[in-house]
Amino acid sequence: MGREQEYFKRALSDFTFEAASNGAIRHLTDRGYTVGRITKMLDFPTPFERVQQVVWKHLLDTGAITLGEPSEGMGREEYTYVTDYDEYGRKSFRKVILKEGERRAVCWRESRFLGKGYGDFADFLARKCGENGEEFSYVSCDFGLHSQRDPEGFERQMELLEPQQREYITGLPWERRMAYHRLDERMRGIAARLWGAGCFWGTCYFLKTCEKIGIGQAR
Repeated sequence: MGREQEYFKRALSDFTFEAASNGAIRHLTDRGYTVGRITKMLDFPTPFERVQQVVWKHLLDTGAITLGEPSEGMGREEYTYVTDYDEYGRKSFRKVILKEGERRAVCWRESRFLGKGYGDFADFLARKCGENGEEFSYVSCDFGLHSQRDPEGFERQMELLEPQQREYITGLPWERRMAYHRLDERMRGIAARLWGAGCFWGTCYFLKTCEKIGIGQAR
């Protein structure tokens, strides 16, 4: 009976969380709020770690972050959430895919960025995103690897960011592997600030122009 009660409590908690918080978390994520800020805004008390999980999954579902190298023609997955009711009138939400994202092989035109400072890199990112659109522009991120391999170095890196930028990066549960983040306005600011300080390396991907551009330490 103890196991049954524990299972029921866990199922009820999951259902209550889904009904009360998940939709709000996804909406606030789309509005650009950080995990910490979302946790404080929710009416239904929700652990920080659980908000992290929902935010991370939503970023992956929407293509804002991908764990595989971006590919040509990788379109945004289109989806919606529908409300279901069981025989007892209990409500739940179900994700329905409207359009699958596409992935095709690409023949990259590879080059290297040779700018000389924060302004050069920020202008470069803005220009390339203007040509391709943010949805088709990505940058590699090793935050998960860096934080595990060199915690002190990672902390020094984060101190270079503005408070909201730092809160965004440190609030996500980065996996211990390379990730690729869409070059939206916030990520462009983060990348440019770190690159300008000489501590950001990686690759930019611009899918419409088929460009794969290496970035290294600012000179």
